[in-house]
Amino acid sequence: MTMTTGRRATLAAAVAALTLVLSPTLRAQDAIGIALGTKAPGAAVETLDGRPVDLAQYIGKSPVLLEFWATWCPVCKEMEPAMLAAVKKYGSRVKFIAVAVSVNESPERIKRYIAKYHYTHEVVFDRDGHATDAYDVPATSYIVVIDKGGKVVYTGQGAQQNIEAALQKVL
Repeated sequence: MTMTTGRRATLAAAVAALTLVLSPTLRAQDAIGIALGTKAPGAAVETLDGRPVDLAQYIGKSPVLLEFWATWCPVCKEMEPAMLAAVKKYGSRVKFIAVAVSVNESPERIKRYIAKYHYTHEVVFDRDGHATDAYDVPATSYIVVIDKGGKVVYTGQGAQQNIEAALQKVL
């Protein structure tokens, strides 16, 4: 039995999709979420004190790293040492913003967590999912790196991301 061109293409697409789902290494590359080269959008979020803020205020002034994150996320926890080290090393040249997703989170819980683990970078709360939607976030542990001109130059998900290499795209 021979396969038609259409069936072959469908099978190839299914294998590619399954490989992406099953391979954490592939998931931590520049191919998920918001498209590379896109102008980074603003999005209404709030401070942990409940004041409204728009992510647009950070874009176009310096390089920005957004981490879509949650206190309960084991992959985020695994990535945390590398993220905190990057904040310490590059924090004077890159604006780091942890965007806490609203699923099973509260500002109070986030405040306790960042105090316990000594976060020094900005943390905002995406109560209504505006940032998650604007950046087409597939899951927590998702990182977006934006250059000084406001263009998305890296996206990745998972604990195996090379944050240093991602930041080299904007330094």
